[in-house]
Amino acid sequence: MKFKKSYLKNELDLPYSAMVDEITETSRWSIHHKIVFEHEGKFYQTYYSEGATEMQDESPWDYQDEVDCVEVELKEVKVMKWVPKQS
Repeated sequence: MKFKKSYLKNELDLPYSAMVDEITETSRWSIHHKIVFEHEGKFYQTYYSEGATEMQDESPWDYQDEVDCVEVELKEVKVMKWVPKQS
């Protein structure tokens, strides 16, 4: 689903009001985020980036008029992980 950038920022106060905001990657100039937000009883996930320092003039969705969002649901997921062996 596509949302207008102005709607996400002005009406939903995103990305600041997001239920989940995770940093997915950092680069020299940008910090990349994944967010989850609620809209009309449904939950959506999308991505944005912002400047890594005060010298980088980059705001969420700077170069987009419409933002692609995917409907998501909260689901229990089993994960395998390497942990120290107990002796």
